[in-house]
Amino acid sequence: MTNPRLYSGMQPSADSLQLGNYLGALSPWKRLQETHDAFFSVVDLHAITVPQDPTTLREKIRRTAAQYIAGGISPDKSTLYVQSHVPAHTELAWILNTITGFGEAGRMTQFKDKSSRYGSDATSVGLFAYPVLMAADILLYQTEVVPVGDDQRQHVELTRNLAERFNSRFGETFTIPTAHIGGNEARIYDLQNPTSKMSKSGESPAGIIWVLDDPKVNAKKIMRAVTDADGVVAFDRENKPGVSNLLSIFSGLSGRTVEDITASYDGQGYGAFKKDLAELVADTLGPVREHANELMSDPAELDRLLARNAERASEVAEATLDTVYDRIGLLRRAR
Repeated sequence: MTNPRLYSGMQPSADSLQLGNYLGALSPWKRLQETHDAFFSVVDLHAITVPQDPTTLREKIRRTAAQYIAGGISPDKSTLYVQSHVPAHTELAWILNTITGFGEAGRMTQFKDKSSRYGSDATSVGLFAYPVLMAADILLYQTEVVPVGDDQRQHVELTRNLAERFNSRFGETFTIPTAHIGGNEARIYDLQNPTSKMSKSGESPAGIIWVLDDPKVNAKKIMRAVTDADGVVAFDRENKPGVSNLLSIFSGLSGRTVEDITASYDGQGYGAFKKDLAELVADTLGPVREHANELMSDPAELDRLLARNAERASEVAEATLDTVYDRIGLLRRAR
C-alpha cells in the first residue's frame, strides 16, 4: 500500500521564514513526510505576482529551500524542489485558466483584499490568476492531501471545483484533493499586534520572530511582546490575546499543553515566563539557523540537490500533463 500523495509550498518572499511559518508549516510538514508521499515546493512563480528585485529573489529562493531542509524536510524522504524548475506548473495553469470562470476567480478573498489595497492599476493579471496556478501546483501531482492555513481553504476549494469540472468534461484525469487545515499550532500572531497573524509583511519588525535572526534580537522582541496589566499567565484569546499568543508559541515549540504551561507559571508573572520562552525559541531555532547557514555557504551544492529533486518532480508532473493534453485534444510534440 502506497502512502497518500501530499503537496504544499511557501513563497520566497523574505530573507528568512518567520516563526509562524516554522510552527504552522515546517513542523507539520516534517511529521507528514513520514506518512505521506510528500512534494514540497518553493513557489517562486507565485512570488512574482508582485514586484521583486531579480537578484534578491534568487537569493531568497535558495534561502527558503535551505530553511526547508534545516527545518527537517528531508530531500531523501520528500520531493523538495523549486516550482519554476518544473515547467509543467505553468503549462497546466494555462489550461486550467481556460475552464475557470472570471467571476469565480474574482471572488477569491485574497485577491479582493490585495486589489482593494493596491488599486486595480497596480494589481497584476498574475495576482488575479494566482489561485489557478496554485490549483495546477496541486493537481499536477495527483495530490490527495494539501496542508494549508485556514486562509488558503478557499483556494483548495477552487482547486477541487476545477478538478471536478475537468474530469466531468474530459474524463477522469485528476485526483480530487482534500485540505488539511492546521490546528492551533498554525495560528501564531504578531507579537506587537496579537490580533493579526504573524506575517512576513507585518506592520512592525518588532512583531516578527525570524528563523535566521540572532537569538538576542528575538529574545528582545519576546521580552517586549504586548501582554496586559494583570500579570497572570493564562490563556484567553479574547481578553488576553498577547499572553495567549505567547502560550501558543510555547506550547508549539515545547510540545507541552497550554494547561501544563500555565500551571507551571502560576503566580510568577510575565517576566519569568517570557525569559523561558526566549530561551526555548533560541534553543529550537539555533540548530535550524546553523544548518541553513551551512547549506547557504555552498550554493552550488544546494542548487544540485534542488535540480535532482526537480527531475523527480518533473517525472510525475509530465505524466499528468501528457494525460491532460491527450484528454483535451492537443497534439503533443513527438519525442
